[in-house]
Amino acid sequence: MITDSVEHTPEHAAELAVALRLSVGRIARALRQAHAVGDQTLSEVSVLARLDRDGSMSPSALAACERVRPQAMAATLAGLEERGLVSRRPDPTDGRRQVISVTPGGLRLLADRRSASLQRLTGAVGATLTPDEQQQLLDVMPLLERIAEQL
Repeated sequence: MITDSVEHTPEHAAELAVALRLSVGRIARALRQAHAVGDQTLSEVSVLARLDRDGSMSPSALAACERVRPQAMAATLAGLEERGLVSRRPDPTDGRRQVISVTPGGLRLLADRRSASLQRLTGAVGATLTPDEQQQLLDVMPLLERIAEQL
C-alpha cells in the first residue's frame, strides 16, 4: 500500500532519479576515461561482456539486447572481428544465419579491463567510505539492480 509520505511522491522519485543519474554517470565516465586512448569503445566492451555473460548469439539478437540498430551492431561487430575479439560461424540450427562468439582474446581484454576498473573503483571506495558506509552501499545494491532491470 502506498502512503502519502514524502518518500512515495513523484517529486521525490524525480529528485532521486536526477541525483542517481548524475552520480552513476560520473562514476561511469571516470572509469571509462581511465582507459587509454585507442581502447575499445563502450559499445564494443558492452557487446563483449554480453557475449561473455549470455553466450553466443546472432547479430540481430545482439542488436536487440543492446538496443541499437542492426546497422550499428554490424559496424561494432566488424571492428571487433577485425581485431580478433569475436568470431562468426554459421548457426547450427539455421545455416543462413551467423552466430557471434567472444574469442579468447576478447575474454582476455574483458578481464584486463574489468581488473583495471575494479582496482580503481575498489581504491576509491576504500579511500572514501568508512566501513559502515561501505556496508550501507552494499545494502542498497539490490535496489539499484532492480532499477537497472526496469530500464
